[in-house]
Amino acid sequence: MEKKYQTIHILIISLFISVLTFLLQAPVQSQDMQQLINEKYPGLEELYQHLHSNPELSLQEENTAKRMSAELQRLGFTATEGVGGYGVVGVFENGPGPTVMVRSDMDALPIREQTGVEFASTKRAILPNGDETYVMHACGHDLHMTTMIGTAAVLTRLHENWSGTLIMIAQPAEEIGTGAQAMIDDGLFERFPRPDFALALHVNSALESGKVGIVPGYVYASVDEIRITVKGRGGHGAYPDLTVDPVVMASKLVLDLQTIISREISTFEPAVLSVGSIRSGSSFNIIPDEAELRLTLRTYKSEVREKIIRRVREMADAAGKGAGLPEEEWPDVQVGDEPLPSVYNSPVLADKMLETFSDLIGDENVFQLSPVMYGEDFGMYGRVFPEIPILIYGLGAVAPEQMEKYEQGLIDALPSTHSSLFLPDYEPAIKTGVLTMTNAVIRLMDNN
Repeated sequence: MEKKYQTIHILIISLFISVLTFLLQAPVQSQDMQQLINEKYPGLEELYQHLHSNPELSLQEENTAKRMSAELQRLGFTATEGVGGYGVVGVFENGPGPTVMVRSDMDALPIREQTGVEFASTKRAILPNGDETYVMHACGHDLHMTTMIGTAAVLTRLHENWSGTLIMIAQPAEEIGTGAQAMIDDGLFERFPRPDFALALHVNSALESGKVGIVPGYVYASVDEIRITVKGRGGHGAYPDLTVDPVVMASKLVLDLQTIISREISTFEPAVLSVGSIRSGSSFNIIPDEAELRLTLRTYKSEVREKIIRRVREMADAAGKGAGLPEEEWPDVQVGDEPLPSVYNSPVLADKMLETFSDLIGDENVFQLSPVMYGEDFGMYGRVFPEIPILIYGLGAVAPEQMEKYEQGLIDALPSTHSSLFLPDYEPAIKTGVLTMTNAVIRLMDNN
């Protein structure tokens, strides 16, 4: 009988220890996390306004990188600067478990800000061609960085609620589509732990603040620049019969190119081919020797991209042949050496985060959005090791009162990203960004 009671006593003690361990390791409640975010918000607002007031162009992010590195080191990360230019990699090891990478971009745009806020940018910088320009964070990268630092601060504070390795990436040159590849080429996945998951967010200028949106599958398009040099034989405008007019050839080619999407690509395959620039001639009475077309091509699937490029070349050849030119004088088609690939969100990861965010902030604040034809180099991280699931989601940035005015027709349009008037509703956007990204990481690295 005594042994029986001893056994029961041991079982009770074991059960008590198990329950106590569970309670100590139980996931943090969302209201507690929101309170922690509110406590940290004043510092995050200061950081956001500083970054907004001090933007730097692509490949010039020196001071921004130093600030990101200092913020990460202050939170206990091992920070490495100078990765792929001005890229910063912060690593925080917190026991065994998955490795999750969170990426933010740092660069700004050559735009003169017209928002009128006290902390508006008045900075100027020199473009690669030597021209001076005003600089502005018109694409929300200042908010992305602030959200990343806020996420790092909350996760390090709540380190007992997750286990694994956290990598924070401050990436340069997203706006010109070269930063991600530069960091990869500089050994991002060799010098630092290889991630099991990669996450990012981007402000959405058509979504109300406090809300988020996710696109499972293709979310951003691949981007190609195509240049076509149409050669002809110039002469006097009064004697076109003695020339081969490249302006007429180029004009006809522009119309022919429009039929590729409308007549040769399935209506179920999104694609855009736009001629953004036509340059030719120097005077009204001179038929020039050549004309130049510059196009942008946007697709999701590589096979669609390859077919369109092939047909552009064939139509350009046909234009030269139709004008009676020898083959060596047919239009020259050049496709950019480093196309920006499409971004494909892992459907499994997207579904998991749709569920996570719905539980966190409510179904009414979480949307499954449609893909867009913008370009984003975040997809590069998923191309090196396709087995790594990646996800970039949209963060609402429009003040509710502005959205209401727009929906009632009281204002014609909402300022979009890349606009001189774009300014996110930053307080709720930052708080929502930190809350959702923190929970996304914990969901992937929950030690329970």
